[in-house]
Amino acid sequence: MKQRSAALLAVALMSVTAVSGCSGASGGGTGGAAVAPSDPAAVSGTITVLTHKTDLAGDGTLDRYAAEFNKVYPNVHVKFEPIVNYEGDVKIRLNSTDYGDVLMIPAAVPVADYPKFFAPLGTPEELERKYRFVDGGAYGGQVYGIAINGNATGMVYNKAVWKQAGVTDWPTTPEEFLADLQAIKERTAATPLSTVYHEGWPMTAWQSYLGEASCDEAANDALAADPAPWAAGKELNRIDTLLYEAVHRQLVEKDPTTTAWEGSKGQIATGRTATLALASWAISQMKDAAEKAGADPADIGFMPFPAQRDGHFCSVVSPDYREAVNVHSKHKEAARAWVDWFVDRSGYAQDEALLPTLKSGAMPAELQAYQDAGVRFIQLSQARNSEVSKIDNQSEIGLNKPDYRQHLVDLARGAGGGGSLEDYFAELNRKWAAAIRTAGS
Repeated sequence: MKQRSAALLAVALMSVTAVSGCSGASGGGTGGAAVAPSDPAAVSGTITVLTHKTDLAGDGTLDRYAAEFNKVYPNVHVKFEPIVNYEGDVKIRLNSTDYGDVLMIPAAVPVADYPKFFAPLGTPEELERKYRFVDGGAYGGQVYGIAINGNATGMVYNKAVWKQAGVTDWPTTPEEFLADLQAIKERTAATPLSTVYHEGWPMTAWQSYLGEASCDEAANDALAADPAPWAAGKELNRIDTLLYEAVHRQLVEKDPTTTAWEGSKGQIATGRTATLALASWAISQMKDAAEKAGADPADIGFMPFPAQRDGHFCSVVSPDYREAVNVHSKHKEAARAWVDWFVDRSGYAQDEALLPTLKSGAMPAELQAYQDAGVRFIQLSQARNSEVSKIDNQSEIGLNKPDYRQHLVDLARGAGGGGSLEDYFAELNRKWAAAIRTAGS
């Protein structure tokens, strides 16, 4: 996940001129739709599925999915091509027609170019009846990619450690959360909260909490017109104050600059760490770490960010990679059969403790607990995301980069060159307001 997150960030900053104008795209839109097959026995062919899930390809998991698929589609042979540098390699391959029959849509491909590379799968109106996250894969009245799963924001925690500290209910406010971390510090031997500061990318998870405290789907869009997002009482202020206070009160690892990602898995799995601020994709990795360490995977839990509105928690959900059919594929029907089966029937989302794209799909236990507790899933509007991104770049703050919150941690632990949290918020507000004024020029 670390590699994928870094790759996505890097690709997002790259020029996509080569992709938009690649020679292989010419005439691609004439390849025809990938129609859902009506008779499984009549579908045949060998298809290649490009995948970023190199771990699941290596341990045989994907082959087991293919075996189950063949019980429904016996005449389709599925081959997997795992790619380590998925974003970079597939972006280059889009210059030809050779990019598998099924693939995850690289982040570098502009939505307007989807018809050049991918076969249409149906209309948004049709697919929205079944699936979440349809809008982001649609263009010109057609859908070109279906998310393989979604992620929900929250925090991974060791339930046994929290229970040992006497805490059995999810905290509903930042103040309760900090009090619970203090109880863990005093009553257990665990580190209450690990920042995984050293790796950088885990620090960006704190930005994903935007929209949760307010339960506001327009929270990100609002940043485009707000000259003071870190003013007292506002959401970024509340998120960053919580992180600052956890560090300042010494409720995190003793030396955040040395915490390694791989080591953090074993620490939370065995109860040496109580809490990690990471989204739902991390649950299965922590459970796997627990099993490997001889600990109980059932001890790994998932809680919402400690804030409520009108008595309800909210969790921001977002899509993972979208699966698409190569517009040049000679076996579109077989490729479409795989896409539909994988999202609808494979159980992948449940196996990995992820949010299913299929609206009727069963929730994994951790997210079922969200539903049972009345946690509301919300999706942030992206209507003004390009404006927010431009302002963010102009301000040089980097909302989705680790540096800004790493500096916050340094400030809280007395290594940030002095100054108060209020001074830092004032500086961030000045930079943001100035960027709003100049971003349009």
